[in-house]
Amino acid sequence: MGEVPLYDAFSADYDRFVDWPERLARELPFLEARLREHGVRRVLDSACGTGQHALALARRGYEAAGADLSEGMIARARALAAEAGLQVPFAVAGLGRLAQALPGHFDAVLCLGNSLPHLLTAPEVHAALVDFAAVLGPGGLLIIQNRNYDRIWPRRERFMPLQVHREGEREWLFFRFMDWHESTLTFNVVTLERSGGQWSYRVGATELRPILQAELAVSLPQAGFAEARFYGDYQGNPFDPEASSDLIVVATRG
Repeated sequence: MGEVPLYDAFSADYDRFVDWPERLARELPFLEARLREHGVRRVLDSACGTGQHALALARRGYEAAGADLSEGMIARARALAAEAGLQVPFAVAGLGRLAQALPGHFDAVLCLGNSLPHLLTAPEVHAALVDFAAVLGPGGLLIIQNRNYDRIWPRRERFMPLQVHREGEREWLFFRFMDWHESTLTFNVVTLERSGGQWSYRVGATELRPILQAELAVSLPQAGFAEARFYGDYQGNPFDPEASSDLIVVATRG
């Protein structure tokens, strides 16, 4: 349980890879607007990584919790919570295993950062959606954010922008690219680190299955969600399969 080689190895550098001040400034207004609309107080960030969304929401007064399959990511999240003096519980639990790992019901569940495509079959996705419904009370809110595979998959877009991080004399470069297969893709991350004038590198990879908007439109009602809205970005624009950067789903449990 909890062995996710790419993310366990990446946990030490993940908060260097992500520009969290920029990302949270871009995402939180949309997320909080939806949470306020539904009167959310207790929120679970599933596939939470190092827990930055849960910690940010806790700072804003929400009763937040996080879960992730990677023990390395959860160890980092717990350390960050302790450093910040925040009482945010974090559990080692993957998608589809949340209800058995976390007691009680939540008002909202988040599944952000293109996490759902780590499930490699339609039955696994269905089981995860059923699990989300199980940890939500009636009328509970689910927010999912994936990349827009309706656009990316047909074009086989392979490379993502290079990301750079510096701390004094140390420097990190993060290079991400995809290898495309018949129904899945391999997501590769090359981490280059310069320290003391010398460069070293690490390579990690994980398998993903693109999830299209049409699949979620069918699967969500089957899993017990009565209403779903689809957005194309965190500015709240409608989903456009040809142009949107993201597929953001806001659904309520029946």
